[in-house]
Amino acid sequence: MLKADFPVENSDPRAAIADFFANLHLGEISTRTLDSLGAQGRLLHARKGEDIPLHAGHDTVAFICEGATKLIATASRQREQIVAFHFRGDLVSIPQSGEHAYSMKALRDSGAVLFAAEAFLKIARDDPGLLEAMLIRTQTALYRCRDKAVALGKKSAQERMASFLMIMAERIGTREGGGCLLDLPMSRRDIGDSLGLTIETVSRQIGELRELGLAETDGRSRIFLPDLKTLSIYTGHV
Repeated sequence: MLKADFPVENSDPRAAIADFFANLHLGEISTRTLDSLGAQGRLLHARKGEDIPLHAGHDTVAFICEGATKLIATASRQREQIVAFHFRGDLVSIPQSGEHAYSMKALRDSGAVLFAAEAFLKIARDDPGLLEAMLIRTQTALYRCRDKAVALGKKSAQERMASFLMIMAERIGTREGGGCLLDLPMSRRDIGDSLGLTIETVSRQIGELRELGLAETDGRSRIFLPDLKTLSIYTGHV
């Protein structure tokens, strides 16, 4: 059975594994796969702002079972870059530190089941459904990386911001009254770091979208998008 390094009240490791399979749409988990994952995985909980310890010296596969996290790459002279945001249900592949040092930090109180990638892949080879789900999510992550590369290289600040909001609407948005409500777990500084923009530019672009009637803000984290179809015009997509 998985052990919780940072136990929280009512923490249930087996429930986390069942949630893992439910989110991957794999159906009922077999006893053999459950035992294998239980023997190899670690259930970790981190409070907002805390690091989630990765496997030292190994590639890591992480399933985010609750909360929200950011994956950070650190270059020389302690220069940090947010590589991606990850949310409940995401399966994340994280390389071991090499040319860059990688870390994962909780944006909210979060939980993750972590595996050494080699051990996880060995289990997946014996479970076709698990292997297929991992390949699909790897492909999705690759598409997102390519989209982000285009955004950073060619898109304007407004297009980057509109694209970011559309992606967040798809991933964590709540449909409400014909629009979509976002309760963003990341700060505007984090958004700017992810998009290659200053915090001032992020705030200015949100303000411009608000003036266009495409965003309604409530504080600094809650944003209502009343018209996703029109907002998509500002993303720079073909």
